[in-house]
Amino acid sequence: MMDPTTFVLAVLALLATPGPTNTLLAASGASVGVIRSLKLVPAEIGGYLTAITLLIAVIGPLVAAHAVIAVGLKLAASLWLICCALRLWRNVDEEIGRSETSIRHVFITTLVNPKALIFALVIFPQGTPIETAPWLAGFSGLVVIVAIGWICFGAALAHSIGRLATPRRIRRAAALGLTAFATVLAGAAIY
Repeated sequence: MMDPTTFVLAVLALLATPGPTNTLLAASGASVGVIRSLKLVPAEIGGYLTAITLLIAVIGPLVAAHAVIAVGLKLAASLWLICCALRLWRNVDEEIGRSETSIRHVFITTLVNPKALIFALVIFPQGTPIETAPWLAGFSGLVVIVAIGWICFGAALAHSIGRLATPRRIRRAAALGLTAFATVLAGAAIY
């Protein structure tokens, strides 16, 4: 069984690493501020909990038996990130209130985030749903802390650079970031 301190440190280190979900959270914080972005936090939690639970119970054993499934999952995640990037790039001229990062995009992006695979198959202790429930609860609390940190980072960055942080530039930068993550993920799936 994993030591709780090691678990917390490992989860925080991986959650804090820049990635697709964090990019969306920071872009939202920069675009619409902290308060309006907080609605995205439950979507991230839901995406991770769904992915981790499925990976531990169903997909983990399949991936262990058939490596091609892992390749397919990575390629599907890359395609989703490209779709999100295209949406961000195309919607740069929309009015801010209508072009906010959606709950659905954060949920699905988190659901296919490669970090979920690492959480489920490396960091989380394996066991029955009852045995993993306390770990999932602690994980959820850590997600809240890190998500709010990324949202605040985005808002602070937009505030600090002032007029340079236009909605168009923020969304285009986020789109480029998502494209970079998609490219790295697809490359990892192929090689």
